[in-house]
Amino acid sequence: MPADQAATLLTLGRLAVALAIGLMIGLERGWEQRERHTVQRIAGLRTFGAIGLLGGVVAHVAGANGAALIAAIGFALAVMVAAGYWRESEFDRDVSLITSVSALATYMLGALAGRGELLVASSSGVVLAALLGFRPELHEMVRRIDRAELLATFRLLLISVVMLPVLPNYEVGPWRAINPYGLWWMVVLVAGISYVGYFATKIAGPERGVIATGVFGGLASSTAVALAMAHQAAADAAIPRLLAAGATVASAVMGPRMLMIVAAVSPALALDLAWPLSAATAAALIATAWFAWGGENERPAAGAQALATQNPLDLGMAIRFGLVLTAILIAARVASIYAGRSGLFAVAALSGLIDVDAISLSVATIFVHGGASRLTAIGAILIAAASNTLLKPTLAIAVGGRKFGARFMIASLAMLVAGTLGLIALLRVE
Repeated sequence: MPADQAATLLTLGRLAVALAIGLMIGLERGWEQRERHTVQRIAGLRTFGAIGLLGGVVAHVAGANGAALIAAIGFALAVMVAAGYWRESEFDRDVSLITSVSALATYMLGALAGRGELLVASSSGVVLAALLGFRPELHEMVRRIDRAELLATFRLLLISVVMLPVLPNYEVGPWRAINPYGLWWMVVLVAGISYVGYFATKIAGPERGVIATGVFGGLASSTAVALAMAHQAAADAAIPRLLAAGATVASAVMGPRMLMIVAAVSPALALDLAWPLSAATAAALIATAWFAWGGENERPAAGAQALATQNPLDLGMAIRFGLVLTAILIAARVASIYAGRSGLFAVAALSGLIDVDAISLSVATIFVHGGASRLTAIGAILIAAASNTLLKPTLAIAVGGRKFGARFMIASLAMLVAGTLGLIALLRVE
């Protein structure tokens, strides 16, 4: 194909993308204003299509160094859009700026397409059209968010978008056991999982049943769910099977959650851990199904308290987790240097009573940096999981009574047996 013909086809392709972006956004805007009379519409399908194509043509004519021309035409368009907004406000005092802003965004996306940034332009156009199309849902979401949840969202953005990028990404501190960037990334990861678990619990609602509460609450903390179930068992002894099912399914979520956290540091180690943790998860799911089937006819007693999950993402919680994780990192590194494998196992057993996520991340980090062998890392993480798995039913019996706690203990022991069999299977295939 001749060079000039190939260049023409390339230009036509870019302009086609610019036009398509305009038509896509114009389709949404035209549908939104379809009930209005023609003279009351500031822009629709044809106008947005022309704006997108205008951006593409201007970018092509301007060339590589024509930013000034693109900006000048954009300013002229802004003046016309402002005039259209003023005209629309004459008919509707409650008019929004979104159509006017969308027109300017369409022009710039068309210009991006005209300069050859097709993927960026088209994907941004889809996102913009989606934002416009989901207006009722987004407004409803804003109405349903309370202040505590809004602040939790900002805190998550603070610790991830603002703080994380500025931290040094190298080992510091005693025994060079701490990587500030890696440490804070772990904090962000666990906080993000808790954040998702909180909103999932809120959306599903405790009224949907203790099973859904156990699944979503387990994303935040299976220990917290077990204690919540135990408190409800103490207040409402009429549903021990359903409460045991909720606590057990939360424990089932612990395995996949640990795999996700370890995989963020060492995918190879997570693949090995998948054998015992998947087996334990399967046993927990079977026990959950058994308890749920046996508790189908159970009904909560009048006045029983509904389960609730507290907002997990206050900044103090994140800082405390970081401090605990720092202490565990140092203790695990010292134990691996001076006490060998047995020292690391002791730290894992004690840490598992507090939090399996922190010790899992710590051991995975040590493994990646060569501070522990593969089998030692696997053993330490599984010891922490076993320690936590035994702690929860023990607390459940003490708080919620034997009817609920004994069932949960049986399920937890089944998880330990299944996890042991999974570990044996892993070692045999070596």
